[in-house]
Amino acid sequence: MGFKAALPRYELYLYSAVLAGALIWAGSWIFEASSDNVNRKAFKASVKPGWHYFGRKMDVADFEWVMWFSTFRNHILFALTGHVIFAKIFTLLAPKHRSLTFAVYGGLAVLVTMGWTFMALVVSHCIILYSVALVKKKWMCFAVGLSTLASIKLEPYNSWQEALVTGSFDLQDVLFYGGCGFSIMRCMSFALENCDRKEGNFSFSDLLKYNFYLPFFFFGPIMTFDRFHAQANNTQLTRKEREMWNITTKALVHLGIILVVDVFFHYLYILTIPSDMNLVNKLSDWCLAGLAYSNLVYDWIKAALMFGVINTVAALDHLDPPQPPKCITMLYVFAETHFDRGINDWLCKYVYDYIGENHDKIFKELLATVCTFAVTTLWLGPCELVYIWSFFNCFGLNFELWVAKLFSIPPFSMMENAMGEAMSRRIRGVFNAANFWAIVLYNVLSLNSLEFAKLVGRRIIFKGFPLSTLSVLLVTYCGVQLVKERERQQALLEDPDPVKPVDGGKEKAE
Repeated sequence: MGFKAALPRYELYLYSAVLAGALIWAGSWIFEASSDNVNRKAFKASVKPGWHYFGRKMDVADFEWVMWFSTFRNHILFALTGHVIFAKIFTLLAPKHRSLTFAVYGGLAVLVTMGWTFMALVVSHCIILYSVALVKKKWMCFAVGLSTLASIKLEPYNSWQEALVTGSFDLQDVLFYGGCGFSIMRCMSFALENCDRKEGNFSFSDLLKYNFYLPFFFFGPIMTFDRFHAQANNTQLTRKEREMWNITTKALVHLGIILVVDVFFHYLYILTIPSDMNLVNKLSDWCLAGLAYSNLVYDWIKAALMFGVINTVAALDHLDPPQPPKCITMLYVFAETHFDRGINDWLCKYVYDYIGENHDKIFKELLATVCTFAVTTLWLGPCELVYIWSFFNCFGLNFELWVAKLFSIPPFSMMENAMGEAMSRRIRGVFNAANFWAIVLYNVLSLNSLEFAKLVGRRIIFKGFPLSTLSVLLVTYCGVQLVKERERQQALLEDPDPVKPVDGGKEKAE
């Protein structure tokens, strides 16, 4: 994707002012709704006493946030601190065997946390997929791998396996599905990479070293085997200039963001309000739009923090793990929409790019996206909500290609070439603004509920037309143009001369 010419500076300042004003306006509506309804009966289960010096209750509706940063916080800190110390000592003493020491510590931590039956179950998954990997048939690796994944996602097989893991640990069910799910995806990556190896096979110990790396084990992100194997077995361990400073800075930033989010949870009940449909029906269009947008921003922040903390530990181990996802505010195309870059990298490498190749042929792209979202649906756990989410996101990804193909042929391509680059960028910005809200509506249903997503869509698109519809699109358009300008400047830093003659002609930088 290219970048159109810059817009006038005053226009960008205007966009910034409009966007800032709209966010403050929507935030004030959410704050008012939170303050006026804090004692509602429907809020009792998810609005609890928070930090006493704020004098306000706190939104604790997100089990995952509470699990990570309250209930499970001390366990995580203890386990990861032990890993860092253990890894550092043995990296200094035996750098050639550091991947083995990672696996030993990880295996012991999993064994102590979950018990020998869970450990045996995970190892059995490894043995099955390792055996299939030796055949070096990709279709067989996929068939067995997806069948194994289905065994922990579909009844009655998942209940039978979960019943094998007995204990009283409060978060045992979360760790069971997280550990098994990510373990199977890693085993599939190992098997598929082994199929591509021309001579010989990777060893079973390579699989265990890869699978039992503790920071990634329960919650990801998934790092494909080829990357992990190369980095974990690298003995030339050097730090880039200011790398430790950057790692420390990121760790402190993560801590600061956790505190800021907790503060916001005392004043904006963005997670609890959408669950009360009686209240939601009474809110203004602006408040609903702000709630939908803020829920996706929060989900990105949560993912960025969860993976950011783990990535910090991985960076201390001289690994380069998948980065946190792109913020929803920066998205206006479905092709970049994902909340787990590790899973996204896995799907792109083994399914989407493998089938879709250059992604410029309509039928190949359709097949690639259908297969990708079929695997994603199984990964998330098949249910009605996941089916709907997969269908709409698959449609959005293909619709973008259809529109791009349509506007690349005459007379549309001739019309765009005839107009100025700035005007072309403005027109594209209008379509991108509409696309942004399609992304929001298609994904908010998986974060809140189908009823909430349908209500937001009806109020903004139909009942709110034309005032609410056009005003929301105007604000979104301003945000899209600011994002495009940021991307344009970044592209210029990477390539100061993006417009270059090609075969005697001219190549226009989009």
